[in-house]
Amino acid sequence: MERILVIGGARALGAAVARRAAKDGYDVVVGARDLAAAEATARGIGATAVRIDLQDESTIAAAAERLKDGVDHIVTTGSAPHDVPLPELDRDELLAAFTAKVAGPMLVAKHFAPLLRPTGAMVMFSGVVGWRPGPGSLVKGVTNGAVDYAVRHLAAELAPVRVNAVSPGVVDSGAWDRLGDRKTALLRKSAAGTFVGRHGETDDVVDAVMWLLGAGFVSGETIHVEGGARHSYA
Repeated sequence: MERILVIGGARALGAAVARRAAKDGYDVVVGARDLAAAEATARGIGATAVRIDLQDESTIAAAAERLKDGVDHIVTTGSAPHDVPLPELDRDELLAAFTAKVAGPMLVAKHFAPLLRPTGAMVMFSGVVGWRPGPGSLVKGVTNGAVDYAVRHLAAELAPVRVNAVSPGVVDSGAWDRLGDRKTALLRKSAAGTFVGRHGETDDVVDAVMWLLGAGFVSGETIHVEGGARHSYA
């Protein structure tokens, strides 16, 4: 049975990936900063849990030690959004955003490289805003864009282990529920800005992640799951 570590697997898209992987017969390890939340998700799908905080390298090293008998795949969905106008940039939050998206996964690769089986894969998460600049999205855009370069270089470092990224558009994953009534308007606007005429669903993203785990001739790539939104200016 192949083992998969899903970092950020206690909520939203990460939890959806963990659930699908368990359903598909993987030995799932749910990693999250909040161990209690990771354990709750893990109990529901017959998985195990481990504490991993992408802002704290010691937790990454400890998780690698715990899983030292080997890992086939790693999926990391961590993020620390800092969506503010340029004059409001906060240095610590800026660095936290880069750590969650780029530096943290690189440290995961550092500690887990000896444990990853050669037929395995690492999947990182980017996002469409990296390709659609706009006011107020500076940090999110640059960090998501940096993931595209990170996977290319990590693919070279970890070969033959494959490293790729999934870049979703606006997806109804639960992350937008906090907007209340404004969520419907956001999703409608997003749908109008795609070639396929709809917003994304959680399964669209999970399908791409699961495909990448088994796509043995794909490495160093970013797979865009956004209905062509980065090409459309509707």
